[in-house]
Amino acid sequence: MMKPISPTYINVKGRLLDLATPQVMGILNVTPDSFYSGSRMQTEEDIAARARQILDEGASIIDIGAYSSRANAEHISAEEEMGRLRTGLEILNRNHPEAIISVDTFRADVAEECVKDYGVAIINDIAAGEMDHRMFQTVADLGVPYIMMHMQGTPQSMQKEPSYDNLIKDIFLYFARKVQQLRELGVKDIILDPGFGFGKTLEHNYELMAHLEEFHIFELPVLVGVSRKSMIYRLLGGTPQDSLNGTTVLDTVALMKGAHILRVHDVREAVEAVRITEKLKKESGYDK
Repeated sequence: MMKPISPTYINVKGRLLDLATPQVMGILNVTPDSFYSGSRMQTEEDIAARARQILDEGASIIDIGAYSSRANAEHISAEEEMGRLRTGLEILNRNHPEAIISVDTFRADVAEECVKDYGVAIINDIAAGEMDHRMFQTVADLGVPYIMMHMQGTPQSMQKEPSYDNLIKDIFLYFARKVQQLRELGVKDIILDPGFGFGKTLEHNYELMAHLEEFHIFELPVLVGVSRKSMIYRLLGGTPQDSLNGTTVLDTVALMKGAHILRVHDVREAVEAVRITEKLKKESGYDK
């Protein structure tokens, strides 16, 4: 089991969120075409019920997204993305004003409106600024924590024969360059997401998981999002609907390798994985 690095805090709207104990981020998709049909929420009743479920099952963060980033997903305009988000964020603010909300977007204008008008606390960018070069400066100006993910290509191209000279080295160099850029702009809270399933083959995904603990060299929080992804059902057979058990297995491996945040569809199971691995750490003396 990975000995945890020193406690890591992020500043969330003036409050420190301690990531020494891993946190669970629940996915709320306000899209009609996310890869896992069980996560698609479009009516006001569905959105409100899903948000309540995420919080009741123990997640500390709700990650709302309105742009489907599955492979070959349809590209939608910023106006359509923001229109979907407004509906969801209004429901969240009305029903759960104290909840920590993250917005899953690669667009700087969308991020800015979500933070300024709806109180979103965290920006979660699948493109690490590559799909909107104003994103880094916008995050710096907003002063919010920033999750940046590694992706080769775009959602429309990422699974067309992804290749690397050296997977881990290439991602390390990518993050090193990006972290330096963000630090020079004054961004304080940076979270790394290695990007499971984004521009990576089945073998790449498992190589990435096998080396996950090495990402602690950056001394930054690490987010892992493998929930019901193809790295599970392409190995085991089946579909996203069949992939809860495989998700929990990989979430547990990630926690044992020191992951700080799990981004999941199934919150209760992830929270249980956190509780069990934290108990193991305590009894093993790893939290001393």
